[in-house]
Amino acid sequence: MIYSFKHPNEHEEYILKPVRKLNKLLMKEEWDNVQRIIASLAMKSTTQATIIRKLSSYERKNRTKRALWEYDNIIKTLYVLDYIDSIELRQNVQKALNRGEAYHQLRKTIAFAHSGKFRVKTELEQQIWNECSRLIANCIIFYNGYILSELLKIKEKLNRYEDIEFIKKISPVAWRHINLYGRYEFFKEGIIDIEKTISMLRDLPLYA
Repeated sequence: MIYSFKHPNEHEEYILKPVRKLNKLLMKEEWDNVQRIIASLAMKSTTQATIIRKLSSYERKNRTKRALWEYDNIIKTLYVLDYIDSIELRQNVQKALNRGEAYHQLRKTIAFAHSGKFRVKTELEQQIWNECSRLIANCIIFYNGYILSELLKIKEKLNRYEDIEFIKKISPVAWRHINLYGRYEFFKEGIIDIEKTISMLRDLPLYA
């Protein structure tokens, strides 16, 4: 939905029409309160949770709350219009959605690596299971991201432009090269020679 400072009837000639007119007078009258809230968030003198909790305790007809809703409608409208006009923005949003989906797929793959058997009983054990899954996923992403970052630096020094563009397109959320079928030891000390892996890849043509 989009909103406008004019009545919807004044947009009859357009395909995309606002659902209603914004309350400009209310925003002007409450602008000092709105700015105070925004400034508090920007300066981190309060948290979003605190602001939301206070606003939620007010009546629905509270003027400051309604003014914030109107201001939010402006932001949402500008975003929707930018999304329609900008193919670059649409592509970036799609990439972000794809990354999110890939991350959830990785978490699911880690959790179901042992035939999907949920080997816990209590709620605490479930939370530990979930946090371990998240930790492993983040370790994989860091491992991939570090290798890609170091390779990118090397290829830039070598002026390998094809490889540079190829690396930029690789997502760190990948696990085909990771063996997930094993026992995870969180307390066993061991060092992965990641630099050796990078040195093995540095002279290989990544772009064919």
